[in-house]
Amino acid sequence: MNVSRETLDRLRAYEALVLKWSPKINLVSKGTLADTWERHIVDSLQVIELAPKSGKWVDLGSGGGFPGIVAAICAMETDRDHDVTLVESDARKSAFLRTALREIGVEGTVITDRIENVPGQGADILTARALTSLDGLLGFAKQHMAEQGIALFPKGATWQKEVEAAKEHWDFQAKMHPSTTHPDAVVLEISEVKHV
Repeated sequence: MNVSRETLDRLRAYEALVLKWSPKINLVSKGTLADTWERHIVDSLQVIELAPKSGKWVDLGSGGGFPGIVAAICAMETDRDHDVTLVESDARKSAFLRTALREIGVEGTVITDRIENVPGQGADILTARALTSLDGLLGFAKQHMAEQGIALFPKGATWQKEVEAAKEHWDFQAKMHPSTTHPDAVVLEISEVKHV
């Protein structure tokens, strides 16, 4: 993704905060911490590249802020206009998210609560990374996505099995975008979610 020097500086500042906080509150797995840039930031950028340029962006189970905070940083770009909300039930991780937004100087709202307890968000763009199965994610999408909205869910090598399993309970449109960071992974673009 082609970003400005200011955006790159903010992404590097965010990376530094993740590296600083992660040993205390496990923002990302220890095995990926040394490769935070590629495994988490670049992986998030590919999701943002697939999203519409504007709209209400809701990131579920934000954890360390991937891709939610990366989306908030990219929303500062002149060709993007996203109102970003991060939903995270862990109070320590929510504290990190608020600190990161403040220190990097970007706009965003953090909601500290369980996803199912949060009133419907009417998201134009819904994201969740490493949160739960596609079947579970579709339940959250039904609750929080606007009627014409899309969901962007990064998924690993078992994505096809997850799609098949989800079809037992849900009717939905799915477009598969190959991952630019892992040969077996994809980003699923989901729309028109309905109960079967």
